[in-house]
Amino acid sequence: MRKIIVCLAESFDSRIEGPNGELDWIVFGSDGASDLMSFIGEIDTVLYGRVSYEMWGDPEITDESSEFEKRFYGEIKQMERYVFSTTKTEFDGNAKVVSSGITETIREIRAKPGKHIWLYGGASLISTFMDLDLVDEFQLAIMPSILGSGKPTFQNIKRRVNLKLIDSRATESGVIAVHYEVVR
Repeated sequence: MRKIIVCLAESFDSRIEGPNGELDWIVFGSDGASDLMSFIGEIDTVLYGRVSYEMWGDPEITDESSEFEKRFYGEIKQMERYVFSTTKTEFDGNAKVVSSGITETIREIRAKPGKHIWLYGGASLISTFMDLDLVDEFQLAIMPSILGSGKPTFQNIKRRVNLKLIDSRATESGVIAVHYEVVR
């Protein structure tokens, strides 16, 4: 069955962005780029919340974009993309909008043939999926930074989620990469 995978970078104190929305604390060495491109090869569908999609879901690729950005976003733009939003009905970039029926929509997406599904975020969408027991795996890159405040990765989770460690490793840049599956 196709898995829904949360794959993201977080600070050592479990923040996905700083107090002003900043992401400058993310360490992204060549090992991180390689890991991310490997992950992209395992998926063909991306799920976004409205704000995440507006920020990152349909980026413009220009001549000034790095080679990594061209490859990464070029791949993402070819994938099926869904935006979960109750406030907007249309988005640029051929994204499909889901405004209700999350569980049914995910059941339909999982029933299609294909690769795994990336739950990109944001934090409230991740929490909703966790509360609906829709997340199968977590692949987290824990950055060597403590932000002290900012948006927490997990917010107001209403149930316990037990995990089984699949893999962990430290990178040269000090990032700890962990891969867990949800125990059901």
